[in-house]
Amino acid sequence: MPKIERKPPWLKAPLPGGPGYLRVRGAVSSGRLHTVCEEARCPNVGECWNAGTATFLILGDTCTRGCAFCAISRGATGRQLDPEEPRRVAEAAAEMGLDYAVVTSVTRDDLDDGGASHFAATVRALRALEKPPLVELLAPDYLGAPLEAVVDAGPDVFAHNVEVVERLQPALRHGRFDFRRSLATLEAAKARDPRLVTKSSILLGLGETGDELEDTMRALRSAGVGILALGQYLRPSPRHAEVVEYVAPARFEALKELGERLGFDFVASAPLVRTSYRAAEAFVRGRKATA
Repeated sequence: MPKIERKPPWLKAPLPGGPGYLRVRGAVSSGRLHTVCEEARCPNVGECWNAGTATFLILGDTCTRGCAFCAISRGATGRQLDPEEPRRVAEAAAEMGLDYAVVTSVTRDDLDDGGASHFAATVRALRALEKPPLVELLAPDYLGAPLEAVVDAGPDVFAHNVEVVERLQPALRHGRFDFRRSLATLEAAKARDPRLVTKSSILLGLGETGDELEDTMRALRSAGVGILALGQYLRPSPRHAEVVEYVAPARFEALKELGERLGFDFVASAPLVRTSYRAAEAFVRGRKATA
């Protein structure tokens, strides 16, 4: 397939800046925390930080797996866990005045439980705040006791990304990831707590076909996923997988309509959409307010 280099005009994002951005950067820096916004080079960092939101990255900044599309550092082992990190995440969330906190992590196959107990401790620390925010977790492919520990901590939203269509998984995701295991993680989380909102996302522009996208969306609905995010893959560096196609906004809109017909509660579909997307946060807030 032809190599695509020049980005189309619809992929321009605002430059970081403004008082909200500086406040979030200060809270993250003073708390000695990592964010996926920075580590994964998210194009929406300016928009989200200026609005006072950020996605906290726990379990260190080194992933023991490494996917061909991801900018996060990788290694055989990660940093030693900081037992104070859950408290510092909660303190930063309070300082930022968050009413919706998103927490994700690197994958840590070097830890006995993959870091699940650390996830659970972070949820509990956020819940203990005087004004606790809604909590969304974007977690690894936990199953069994690690998954139960995370779900039982009481997040409002449990997210796990399948990332790409099944055919592209072996080429683009680390070998320890498996499409069917990812579906099983999402299905098991919903089964553990039927009140839980589950969420996943798919990157476009990596060579997938329309039929493959629809099959993936149907598989996610069958696993009970309620929120779907669809966004354009952007190459972080020349070392990462090439962009095969820049998908036009009209195609994203058509996929949004398809997702709604398939029964998703909410579909965020646009070139710059990422899993931790503020439009989905607004949907969850509204749903919780009327529950």
